[in-house]
Amino acid sequence: MAWAKILVSVACAAALALPGPAAGAPSTEPKALRKHTFKVNPGPLPAREKTAWSHAPYEAGDCSICHASADPRKPGPVTTSGNALCYSCHDEFQEIMKRPYQHPPAVESCLNCHNAHNSRERGLLHTELATGCKDCHRQVKEIAETSKVKHGALDQGAKCANCHNPHGTSVEKLLIQLPYDQCVSCHAVDDMKDHEGVVLTNYKKWLDENKVKHAPVQAKDCSACHRTHGGENFRLLIAEYPATFYSAYDRKNYALCFSCHNEKVVSEPETRTLTNFRDGSRNLHFLHVNKADRGRACRACHEVHASRQPRHVRDGVPYGPTGWVLKINYLKTPTGGQCARTCHDTKSYER
Repeated sequence: MAWAKILVSVACAAALALPGPAAGAPSTEPKALRKHTFKVNPGPLPAREKTAWSHAPYEAGDCSICHASADPRKPGPVTTSGNALCYSCHDEFQEIMKRPYQHPPAVESCLNCHNAHNSRERGLLHTELATGCKDCHRQVKEIAETSKVKHGALDQGAKCANCHNPHGTSVEKLLIQLPYDQCVSCHAVDDMKDHEGVVLTNYKKWLDENKVKHAPVQAKDCSACHRTHGGENFRLLIAEYPATFYSAYDRKNYALCFSCHNEKVVSEPETRTLTNFRDGSRNLHFLHVNKADRGRACRACHEVHASRQPRHVRDGVPYGPTGWVLKINYLKTPTGGQCARTCHDTKSYER
């Protein structure tokens, strides 16, 4: 699975926490975090603890890189206070921390997340990356752990750092790219699977090949329909939508669609105004969808992200457990259209 990657820094050298903002200066720290204590003991882990990672100066026994003395038994105080000591080696982070959006713990002190000496975790983190993030971001932790439908990005690859830079970015929420670009850049492979093992569409390829975009996609707003950390509905959708090809019609099962589209398009058996998909006044949306047992879900005929045809009419639809593509063979005519031998024999309609 090709998740987006982000640099997780080597730990900063031993240093004191930076002072807080000057009196009267606006705080950039999220309200949910302001009462949290970030301070962590920056000293080396006890000798009895098994560590896999060491800060290079500590590994070399050269304490004087950061401390007044080179003697490991009595290194004395650090020579420079705050993050400035870390930046004296890790100078690239001075520019990172000048970006418009900064992670408050990183602004306060590198040592909030990193041990300056050694660690059990890569990047000299105090705890496993996602665990450390969730220790502060409790609401995300609850969503991720209790939601019925999981987002794989949270527990695979770089985990939280698949989408967020833990230091600073030019995008809100510490995202490493604009939200739409980030979603598409991850969903750009052929072998990504959902939490049930179903292979997902390569959306970069799909969107490149299909130029008729659904309005939320055209607006580059994935969050119009999907949640990002976890949810209760199929495909992380923000509201209910049938997960199967056939579905008994119930208005609440289409809450997602009806948040934008007029519910009457499938509840009125007769119309001359609600839709052009009608045979005279017989509403063919009602005919297909509004059934007590085997109503066709919207995506039986429509693409939900992008298509080659207007009105997002599909060329074909994955059908059955193997995902075999059932061709719709839709042909539009000046006064109607037809579907040729698909779910049924060839049928046409005239408005």
